[in-house]
Amino acid sequence: MSASMQIKIGIIGGSGLDDPDILEGRTEKYVDTPYGKPSDALIMGKIQNVECVLLARHGRQHTIMPTDVNYQANIWALREEGCTHLLVTTACGSLREEIQPGDIVIIDQFIDRTTKRAQTLYDGRPTSPPGVSHIPMAEPFCTRTREVLLEVARGLGVKCHPQGTVLTIEGPRFSSRAESLMFRQWGGDVINMTSVPEVVLAKEAGLCYASIAMATDYDCWKEHEEAVCVDNVLKTMKENANKASSILLTAIPLICTQEDWTHTIKALKTTAQSSIMLPRQH
Repeated sequence: MSASMQIKIGIIGGSGLDDPDILEGRTEKYVDTPYGKPSDALIMGKIQNVECVLLARHGRQHTIMPTDVNYQANIWALREEGCTHLLVTTACGSLREEIQPGDIVIIDQFIDRTTKRAQTLYDGRPTSPPGVSHIPMAEPFCTRTREVLLEVARGLGVKCHPQGTVLTIEGPRFSSRAESLMFRQWGGDVINMTSVPEVVLAKEAGLCYASIAMATDYDCWKEHEEAVCVDNVLKTMKENANKASSILLTAIPLICTQEDWTHTIKALKTTAQSSIMLPRQH
């Protein structure tokens, strides 16, 4: 365990990747936040003696579409619960020949094509924290946490791409072929519906956030390849879900036994804090 900092890992499980059985000694807790209720109960438990909190992004019955996920409440609730890290899973489409269905991508950048989502905890509501947060986003994901995930994936022999740009669309529809081709030209490597604003809010909250993106299909840009459809996505997810959970189960104890996280977490919190412009005092 890190000498001077208590590590607690929040896990946000995406479609088909939110199995609570990975936690030992589970208890459930329903919470409220200044932004309303999170997607579902927080499930507390341990993975090899490390405190964890699991949350199903779309609710445990998968009833919440990407636009309607309460990202603000989810991040707030996990931070209030004392999480220092957020490890999340997401299904995505591949925009690159070499990223094959079943591959894992440890994404490091995003392009945001969402249109309807609250992207800040500092939203001016009376119950929200005061000020405006101009959070820097040059490096949205935590490099150190990503490195642990990568090391673990390689050790497990899982085919894994060390970086990638995720393009997040509003959904719930999939892209048109023209959009898919354009996103490739923009430099997108994978495409999903949830990384933004989740990663942005985690950055505002000062959390070490990293994502395990699982490619399930080639979206619809690829000629002579069946265009993405729900059936095929679910089939690939089912065949490969164990990859994401094995990475989590191995990475979590490793994060905890790594050298001290104090500096990393302090730096994130300092950045978050110094990004806030408070109202002028008269």
